[in-house]
Amino acid sequence: MNTKKKLLIRGGSIPAGYGVKRTYVDRIRETITAVEVINRSRIRDTSFQGVWTFQEDIDAHKPDILMLHFGIDDAYQPVYRSEFKENLVQIVRLARKRFDPEIILLTSHPFVNPYDMEMIYIYYRTIREVAVDLKCDMVPVHVYWSGIIEEKGETLSDFVQEDCRYPNELGHGLYAEAVVHKLEERLL
Repeated sequence: MNTKKKLLIRGGSIPAGYGVKRTYVDRIRETITAVEVINRSRIRDTSFQGVWTFQEDIDAHKPDILMLHFGIDDAYQPVYRSEFKENLVQIVRLARKRFDPEIILLTSHPFVNPYDMEMIYIYYRTIREVAVDLKCDMVPVHVYWSGIIEEKGETLSDFVQEDCRYPNELGHGLYAEAVVHKLEERLL
């Protein structure tokens, strides 16, 4: 009998590992061995795909912890903010109705270009609204990154690929650190 809790991560390009060999999901799997980690993320998936594939990607696994990591692909496809919010709400409500997992919502990293950051921050605020409204946990990855980068005296470009929408392997390490802290709180 498997007594490990199941953590399912559903999102887009970042958790799917666009442009890297080792993702933050791999690092979580290696760090927190008491949890079975299932990654059902796909490159370029938006929150719409999260809704459309809920049955096969989420419901079929009935995870104890559901981590949703959408936003960047939504912003650049573009998915309207109101659609993004409704999609997150729909996934959370479906999950709670079907198997009632703990739910964690993630933001992504900060951006160098202030115009890009202003645009993406709209999605991060939306994630916070859904977390507050539906009483979900949230990992504000962009805040964590900013603090670590300032503390270490590094630049944001040290942690992203040439296409700054995607973290490099060092950036995935920062994602893992932020998420592992939250998961360890939940598992203690």
